[in-house]
Amino acid sequence: MIDIAWSSFTPWSALVGGVLVGLAAASFLLLNGRVAGISGILGGLLSPSSGDTSWRIAFLAGLIGAPAIWVLSAELPPIEIEAGYPALIIAGLLVGVGTRYGSGCTSGHGVCGLSRLSPRSLAATVSFMFAGFLTVYIIRHVLGV
Repeated sequence: MIDIAWSSFTPWSALVGGVLVGLAAASFLLLNGRVAGISGILGGLLSPSSGDTSWRIAFLAGLIGAPAIWVLSAELPPIEIEAGYPALIIAGLLVGVGTRYGSGCTSGHGVCGLSRLSPRSLAATVSFMFAGFLTVYIIRHVLGV
């Protein structure tokens, strides 16, 4: 039986966060004509073209800077990750491989692609979600980790 920690259920903060992510992705597309897919932004930085690096660096700096500010703040609860470095490294590598095979990441397909009604993004997002559900099931219920 799974116990749900109802005291940790925070629908309003999740709603506000979702709205902010949606507004940011829509604004990025409208103002820059680009999809806010993290793997594409990072990939473009690894093979740069002229005049196309500063916004990518700023975008990635924001992704790294926001959690850093969170950690340094005494007012906010600590971020807890129940995994060691080897598991995080393996997970990161698997996500990287998945983004290459899926021609994009969860932010590109799940947020931007689905909002544009892309059938390819729907297939990719369903695949990402199924793989995530299956992985959690195997790790928690088959392996008992």
